Amino acid sequence: MALNKRNINNIFYIFVTTHLILWTVVPTITNSNLPLDTIEALAWGSNLDWGFNKHPPLSAFFPEVFFQIFGPQDWAYYFLSQIFVVISFFIIFKLSQEILNDGTPFWCLTVYYTWKIYNSKKIELYDCILLGAAAAFGILSKYLFIYLLVAIDLLFAYLIFIKKSKKFDFKYLVSLEVFFVILIPHIIWLFNNDFITIKYGFARAGLDEGQIINHLKYPLIFTLKQIGILIPFLILVWLLIKKIPKKLNLKDEKLLFLIFINLVPIVLVFMTALITGSKIRTMWMTPFYLFFGTLFIYLLKNQINIKKLNSFLIGFIFLFLLSPILYGYVSISQTDKRTDYPGKDIAIKVQMAWHEQHDEPIKYVLGDEWKAGNLSYHINSRPIWKGFVTKQKLNSFEKYMCIDKICVGF
Repeated sequence: MALNKRNINNIFYIFVTTHLILWTVVPTITNSNLPLDTIEALAWGSNLDWGFNKHPPLSAFFPEVFFQIFGPQDWAYYFLSQIFVVISFFIIFKLSQEILNDGTPFWCLTVYYTWKIYNSKKIELYDCILLGAAAAFGILSKYLFIYLLVAIDLLFAYLIFIKKSKKFDFKYLVSLEVFFVILIPHIIWLFNNDFITIKYGFARAGLDEGQIINHLKYPLIFTLKQIGILIPFLILVWLLIKKIPKKLNLKDEKLLFLIFINLVPIVLVFMTALITGSKIRTMWMTPFYLFFGTLFIYLLKNQINIKKLNSFLIGFIFLFLLSPILYGYVSISQTDKRTDYPGKDIAIKVQMAWHEQHDEPIKYVLGDEWKAGNLSYHINSRPIWKGFVTKQKLNSFEKYMCIDKICVGF
């Protein structure tokens, strides 16, 4: 198969378009209800703030924007997810072209603008501004983003103070200034809310267990799970190359950059699990592997066997299609998942029961993010989620009705 720049671009566009369509259509058809994370985000989005009890604010902001446009249409939120995935693919593709000299978005954008600053002889002010903004938005999306930022800081510290191949440029401070200016509202929110989001993350990581064995058990589990995640990827690499090189040229600045943005954040997470005994959940690690393909292709570019390209493409297409097929099968065959929850039917019943007694539309809903969040999403008046049920909150309503630990009112 003769590959030129045009063919590669066409293959890429076909890939991202197919990915977007498949992962929008399959869950839309096979799921009866949106997943937990999406419902939670929509619940928070009904009452936007600079943070929530489980997540920083951007995870709720974008679903709320889509709700204002599309309303309670499930396909729109799967489509929203794919928009971010496709944007990430484009940024990875662009960076890979620059690094190879060939033709989760805030994570990707941060890496991309870090590369622009890293690779440029003259530091451009707008690159520093965009890097600071991308880094801040990354933190506002996911706190684990901090591991990438630490890895980037370590990279530049190594280049400036140890290797001395770069000089400190005061434009670097612009990135820091932009970063903190954007984060100030969220930092204030954290202080005003007793750092509830961070405490939730610590609790999810099992830091309150305090068992010594966790310092060995959780890092071991973490390592085994990461190896398991990478098995399909490593199979594809094996299908493509002749042999694995025995030596790494760490003087190669491109390779050094790829090692720092790919491997160092994972090592830092492992060290966190080892030192604190925390349980790092596998789903948290998805962004850490965004540029693994670029790293391996750059590392093994001289070992790629063009004769094996057809085998690689067959393997890639197989794995690419296997994932949505398995997802659809599990979604259809198993009927006790959250995505089988009859959220719309329950909302209709609650709405009918309310209107039998009241003429006013439902304005607020109280309860946990799952059950109350489903009501907020499905009820026509789009009631605002006001948190968990308390007497104080109920007393603030003019009228209310409670069913199964969920209350609605106005």
